[in-house]
Amino acid sequence: MLALQIFLLVVGLALLVKGADWLVDGSAGIARKLKISPLVIGLTVVAFGTSAPELAVSVTSAIKHSTDIAVGNVVGSNIANILLILGLSALMRRLTVQKSSLFLDFPVLIGSGALLIAFGLWGDSLVWWEGLIFLVVFAGYVTLLILQAKREQKKEAAGVLSHDALGNLSSGTYEKGERGGIGAADGTVGGAADVAADGAADVADGKKADGGKKGADEAKDCAGGGKEGKDGGQKGRLAGWISVRRGKMWFLVSLFVVGLAMVVGGSSLLVNAAKYLAARAGVSERIIALTVVAIGTSLPELVTSVFAAIKGESDIAVGNVVGSNIFNVLVVAGASSLFYPLAFTHVNLVDAAVALGAAVLLLAIVLIGKRKVGRVGGALMLIGFAAYYACLFAL
Repeated sequence: MLALQIFLLVVGLALLVKGADWLVDGSAGIARKLKISPLVIGLTVVAFGTSAPELAVSVTSAIKHSTDIAVGNVVGSNIANILLILGLSALMRRLTVQKSSLFLDFPVLIGSGALLIAFGLWGDSLVWWEGLIFLVVFAGYVTLLILQAKREQKKEAAGVLSHDALGNLSSGTYEKGERGGIGAADGTVGGAADVAADGAADVADGKKADGGKKGADEAKDCAGGGKEGKDGGQKGRLAGWISVRRGKMWFLVSLFVVGLAMVVGGSSLLVNAAKYLAARAGVSERIIALTVVAIGTSLPELVTSVFAAIKGESDIAVGNVVGSNIFNVLVVAGASSLFYPLAFTHVNLVDAAVALGAAVLLLAIVLIGKRKVGRVGGALMLIGFAAYYACLFAL
């Protein structure tokens, strides 16, 4: 039985790593196709998807009246998400925080953490009607995100129209010059004809047209030719097939769905195996919740954000963590309280205060760094995470 659990833990980790890679590629591609900000994708689809393990664990724990696991999973995941995950991500590559996040996402993140502590202090538990308030606040937050995305799309469309109007104005200027006998139009048409002819010759010769060369290379790859890529590696038939279809919406959606399924399934395997191994060591339920369960259910966020940072998708890396933390408090804790009141002991409140402090620390680093989180900020967060865990096991 022990050997089987170790094997499942390794399989779960492998699914997480590859699944997160596909999840980031798919979500970033969908964002570009739909002309939606990657930040919005990170704050919603990716964040909610990677928070599915926390939701499943906490709701199940509430139904079984294991409130220490339900609460510890939420606050422990939020601590790990900011201090561990964003800390590691910032060490990989400097993260940029969008200005809009400072006015919407961070206030909701810090406000929801403060509200959790307030409800925990008032009545020593989170009851069903307080959970409903959390869910209503979350619905309002998602509505604001959607409205924000629509405003961005309108601004982008207005920018395209302005560009077209400028082009029409330029055309009118050339026409006026032609009527006045300046000869500008003739010169422009002649120059355009020369450029077009030269370009056509380049495409035919395959010397300068990058698009034609890339298309020819991809066609050869799809045919199974196996051509050396830009990075010096040999592309096989499968790699060429994938390369061509990365521009297709159906493929990007499939990549996202399969990646998300692998991330959630892998985390489930890993958490179950880790809980079994930890239980055999005789560790308390609260410690299991704050360590094995919290970090285990945060592994999707960990792998997804780190991979996003490596790929330069800092909007997804930051949005994933911030969105996941908001989701954990407002949805995971809110939905769990509908099934059974979540008791808040003194130590639970301390843990919740640490989670709130981590969010405030992140905001301070972002403001001091002028919306940048660099290696120094990442190191500070990792030191804070290590200090918290040292105190957790020392007390």
